[in-house]
Amino acid sequence: MNAKPIDLRELSKEEVISLVAELGEKPYRAAQVWEWLWKTHASSIEAMSNLSKDFRAKLAERAVLRPLVVVEEQKSTDGTIKCAFRTWDGHVVEGVLIPTEKRITACVSSQIGCSLDCDFCATGKLKRVRNLSAGEIVDQVVQIARLAEKYLKRPLTNIVYMGMGEPLLNYTNTMRSAERINAEDGLGMSYRRITVSTAGLAKQIRQLGDDGAKFNLALSLHAATDEKRSSMMPINDSNNIEELVAALRHYTRLTRKNVTFEYILFRDLNDSLEDARDLVRICSKVDAKVNLIEYNPTDDGRFQRTPIEKALQFQNYLESKGITTRIRRSRGRDIDAACGQLANKNEPAVASGERVMKPVR
Repeated sequence: MNAKPIDLRELSKEEVISLVAELGEKPYRAAQVWEWLWKTHASSIEAMSNLSKDFRAKLAERAVLRPLVVVEEQKSTDGTIKCAFRTWDGHVVEGVLIPTEKRITACVSSQIGCSLDCDFCATGKLKRVRNLSAGEIVDQVVQIARLAEKYLKRPLTNIVYMGMGEPLLNYTNTMRSAERINAEDGLGMSYRRITVSTAGLAKQIRQLGDDGAKFNLALSLHAATDEKRSSMMPINDSNNIEELVAALRHYTRLTRKNVTFEYILFRDLNDSLEDARDLVRICSKVDAKVNLIEYNPTDDGRFQRTPIEKALQFQNYLESKGITTRIRRSRGRDIDAACGQLANKNEPAVASGERVMKPVR
């Protein structure tokens, strides 16, 4: 009985070299296959046109390619484009093209659904199905880059892992996809242009430091006391602020990189000057800057957006204490493409029953 075909993009370069040798081909063929996988982004083995038909046939007996397919595009009035991608096994995941005057950003997902259940996030209400492979993460970047060239005639400038799922719960594929996005024989994107966002997993943050992660790290803090943070983010019960600060200090010491605290402002919940003072105390312990984020409503209406005047007061207080702070404006809100809104409301996901919601806690 033949072994189950492997996904070529799950193999390391050494494993591709070994497979090509097993198939009786010359070593340079492995370099050609690798280029088709990560530089040309072939959608099938048959598309690898500079390989002989015989070699392609032998390769197809042992391996497969499983690219994502764009099944829907939604365009916002501000130019943001949300994409629904279908995976090889029939699931749907979303990614976003975010254009501004200075940047063209691809916001990509790391998991189908999410298991963290943050109260303010629509994605957290979805059932987590599985991790995305490194190839599937890179596919999102490739497809979004094509849309940027098609509609905007501009290349991508930045990649953010801020879509569906928790990247550090898919650690291996997050690291490998970032390496492929950065590599000269991949997408050639500088690590300075890649940001991975986490809800706060102390063990994995320490691991990033130990592994010498080169991309930027952002932590979704959203509250500066354990009581408030745990009320919104159950992950804080097992990864409290003290543990996160210790992990971040370990990370910054080893990588020599600062971090960004992402802080969604919720009206009358975490937007007072007392909250700002609590946040300053955390920032005094970690080399960090702060992104203040406008809240984007989800379905339940429990949380409300902080008025801009109060947000500016919050920002001014942080900056008066020497903390680099900016207010991040929401984009794509009208198509549910803004921060916290990815919830597979797209037609392909709804039609296939993919939008499986968790029971209300």
